[in-house]
Amino acid sequence: MSFNESRPLIAIAVLGSVVASLTVARPVASQEPDDQTAHYEVQRPLPHPLHIPTTYQRGIANGTRSESGMPGPQYWQQWAEYDIDAKLDPAARRLDGTANIVYYNNSPDTLAVLWVHLHQNLHAEGAARGEEVEVTGGMMLSRVSVDGVELTHADPDSIGYHVFGTRMLISPPAPVAPGTTVEIAFDYSFIVPQAGAGNRMGYSGDDFYFLAYWYPQMAVYDDLEGWHFDLFTGNAEFYAGFARYDIEIEAPSDWLIVATGELQNPERTLSATVRERLATAANSDEIVPIVTPAEFGRGSTWAEAGASIRWHFVADSVHDVSASVTRASNWDATRTPVGDRDGDGSIDYALINSLYRNSAPFWKEAARYSQHSIAFLSEYTGYSYPWPHMTAVEGGGIIGGGMEFPMMTLIGDYNERGQERLYMVVAHELAHMWIPMIASNNERRYAWLDEGTTTFNENRAREDFFPGRDHDSQDRDEYVELALRDREGEILRWSDYHYPGAYGVASYEKPSTVLLALRGVLGEETFIKAYHEFWDRWAFKHPYPWDFFNTFEDVSGRDLDWFWSAWYQETWTLDQAIGEVRLLEGGRAEIEIIDEGLVPMPVDVVVTREDGSTERHEVPVDVWLRGAVRTFVATQSGAPIARIDLDPELDFPDVDRADNGWPEASSGQ
Repeated sequence: MSFNESRPLIAIAVLGSVVASLTVARPVASQEPDDQTAHYEVQRPLPHPLHIPTTYQRGIANGTRSESGMPGPQYWQQWAEYDIDAKLDPAARRLDGTANIVYYNNSPDTLAVLWVHLHQNLHAEGAARGEEVEVTGGMMLSRVSVDGVELTHADPDSIGYHVFGTRMLISPPAPVAPGTTVEIAFDYSFIVPQAGAGNRMGYSGDDFYFLAYWYPQMAVYDDLEGWHFDLFTGNAEFYAGFARYDIEIEAPSDWLIVATGELQNPERTLSATVRERLATAANSDEIVPIVTPAEFGRGSTWAEAGASIRWHFVADSVHDVSASVTRASNWDATRTPVGDRDGDGSIDYALINSLYRNSAPFWKEAARYSQHSIAFLSEYTGYSYPWPHMTAVEGGGIIGGGMEFPMMTLIGDYNERGQERLYMVVAHELAHMWIPMIASNNERRYAWLDEGTTTFNENRAREDFFPGRDHDSQDRDEYVELALRDREGEILRWSDYHYPGAYGVASYEKPSTVLLALRGVLGEETFIKAYHEFWDRWAFKHPYPWDFFNTFEDVSGRDLDWFWSAWYQETWTLDQAIGEVRLLEGGRAEIEIIDEGLVPMPVDVVVTREDGSTERHEVPVDVWLRGAVRTFVATQSGAPIARIDLDPELDFPDVDRADNGWPEASSGQ
């Protein structure tokens, strides 16, 4: 689930082989005040070189990626245009649809096969999945054609199509050459599961549907690995290509539909009164009620009477579409500033929508939460929210936490968790609009890149909305607790292949915590500069982890391989400590700093004197990278020392803070 509602040190002897492999001991600079000599003994494992996959190295060689983290001069990506026409029968809980896809082969490769995702097949009999689900039969296909040629279910080596669980392999009548297009058409239907696709879509009672994972979707063919056709097992989420969507959804006339994209036929679907309210909201900083449950089914609400209404939406440069179908929801709207996204010198705005039923009273504040989150994150990331609206939808009975889609998010009612938790999940899901919606990474394999980054962004939004608190503490504590039980997995492990119980921390809490540590290493100014550069470089493209790493190194001008290796490639832990403190004349002191963990990090030493003055020292990470496990800091003269703290701002996730303070264990307490 996108919003994670859950939220002994490694012995050096275990890694003795690493130490033994070091044939040449490098000198370790000592800060020992009495002799200032150099030691030459390597006393700890050193970070392994960062593993760069062969496919990424090939991308650099081919010019589609770069060592600086920018897209290479030969970067390319595919494109598609979807035309989807669907009919929802709420009484029968059935959706029938037609999908026509024009697929653009922008790659330099000739495509002999095409891969398509059929996510609803998670609910087919016998499908491979990681959890129990309702078996509905999955997606039933009545027609598949390529360039007008109707295909049959055939052997994978023959012209036709073959279905493998949630994947479809199409062998077209002719290969798709570079620079050409192919048109694929489907007629399909499925029974809507109550809480489908891992509680990400479905229905609640007899008054609400949320459509997602609801049409055949092209798999990604990218510059590094070609086709990505990993199974959808109900856990890890997207990897999808950018496209233009033109969708029409037919539903009974007493149902209201809001979807990804802009409504193309408001005059035929919404009454003049509702359209006027929306126009007011688009120019208002206050929350405007658009529709109340009492108005459903009345002629004053919908423009056309009759058995059904067709709703038409268009969305450009998105990699998915979803829709809320309701006959009992409140609809609130307002606007929020997103910065100057078109460069004309004036502030631009996005429409904020909130849809919720009366059974979810905390949702009366959801539009305000969305308003703040989109405005704040547009500024914090340095990349303006690019789409016309952002819609938060209450889906109690389907979902407990939250799930993101372009311009849309589905969130539980939060009746049992309260108002502040609702803000948190709204901020989290809306932060996903930057990743994976703007920067489209592969969540099936690297969920941490979007979930961890989104959790970090959520915490920054929370700091702004609820100032004066440590909003990173829960993530930090949950990571430390799992690490101390020796139960975590490497962040870089593929998402669907984590150890039992390790996925959440490796995808959410730890990478968010590590980003905070990276900010501590680089400093706020450099971190933000690199962070903004990442969004600028990879907006509407497909970044891999190494693009993220290389961008930070490029902007900061620092080799950070030791950081990526120790935090992302290993499950090492950080444990800095104050050892012996020798108090000398004149208020001076010699402070022993011990590194009892395996992760090398700089040490921020803060000395507080009895007169209230402070003195800061930094032990550079190079001390540990040369192989030392202890060093010394000499203070200046001054008033008597009252206390000494390591990392008092809590930038780094030290697994044992009891020894980070002197004279008592007070640092971070």
